[in-house]
Amino acid sequence: MIHVTGICKRFGEPEVLRDVSLDVAEGEILSIVGASGAGKSTLLQIVGTLLKPDAGSVEIAGINPLKLSERTMANFRNRHIGFVFQFHHLLPEFTALENVMMPALIGGVSRREAEVRAAELLDVMGLKERLAHKPNALSGGEQQRVAIARALMNRPSVLLADEPTGNLDSHTRDEVQRLLYKLREEFGQTIIMVTHDEQLASQADRKIVMSDGRIL
Repeated sequence: MIHVTGICKRFGEPEVLRDVSLDVAEGEILSIVGASGAGKSTLLQIVGTLLKPDAGSVEIAGINPLKLSERTMANFRNRHIGFVFQFHHLLPEFTALENVMMPALIGGVSRREAEVRAAELLDVMGLKERLAHKPNALSGGEQQRVAIARALMNRPSVLLADEPTGNLDSHTRDEVQRLLYKLREEFGQTIIMVTHDEQLASQADRKIVMSDGRIL
């Protein structure tokens, strides 16, 4: 599903990624661990087309999105890649349902179709009774589940999660962890997680360790 070859990236003088290559199979859950500054999040952002590398290539389902025009790449990202971050980045003025609908509306889906899909996803997340609640009326775990539903809205091939449990208490962390594995079983998602949570990382199909911009 994901084929990364020879990725290098600098921010000024420091070389953040040094000739990183990686393959991730369809339906695989991969965790990436390492000390802060190891290059984990930068690699995730390049795989997600949020950053461009200085050298190397990324293929997702046989397509190199980094060679596309900015507009085409943005459309590719919206349709094929879902993002979950440590901080939920929910829009505070919108309800849970409206937040989840957003990627579909951006992609040109009708409001009615988007509402139906968003309600179904929030039901899967155990939030059927919280559709009309705004983020400030939701717990941290509920907000993260809304964020995961939003990431799944356009049925992406790949789900990229950067510290998805980093801002949660242990009970809520366990709930989100179970949910990620449930998603793989139900939707066949390929998932890459960057995490400092050793328990979460060890549950993955495969764990890789990064240090100083390289995979050890």
